[in-house]
Amino acid sequence: MRAHSKTTKRSKSPVLKGGRFPSVDHDHGHCIETALMQAEDLCAARAVRLTDTRKRVLELVWQSHNPIGAYDVLERLNNEPKGAKKKAQPPTVYRALEFLLDQGLIHRIESLNAYVGCRAPEHDHAGQFLICRDCGVAAELIDEGLEAAIDKRAKAAGFAVDHPTIELEGRCAECRKAGKAKARGNVE
Repeated sequence: MRAHSKTTKRSKSPVLKGGRFPSVDHDHGHCIETALMQAEDLCAARAVRLTDTRKRVLELVWQSHNPIGAYDVLERLNNEPKGAKKKAQPPTVYRALEFLLDQGLIHRIESLNAYVGCRAPEHDHAGQFLICRDCGVAAELIDEGLEAAIDKRAKAAGFAVDHPTIELEGRCAECRKAGKAKARGNVE
């Protein structure tokens, strides 16, 4: 369970329904801006430090809806315009990712050994993901009914779930549409 679960109440809010893949005209800058504002507010409310490095790592995770690995984050950090900062090392990135995970600001996609931003960090919830095998985009699917059903069945089996992540691989609507167009010869 995430570290913040003691201070966050479980919500039955409709915001926790469905999973959405970004549309073609998606304003990704808005996602980043919202994620950073939520992170600042949540960290302040929890009295934990969102350092510049942690904030920058969160921003890099949110730069797309494609899961990103720790070494890709490290590479992007180290390829930023040179300033007075020295090159980041792997432990720095891993510590930042661990903090962001503990605060529920990001999720880890186990099968890809990569990270994505959490679209509802103010709610304690399990990770449920739809992952497109063609474009690589991951959509967070937050379904409390599914989470409750898994918890109920696990308890009935005498099992305590520590890490309830669900990852479903398939093809998003855009990739399926592009695949059909390709099959008809409409796409080069």
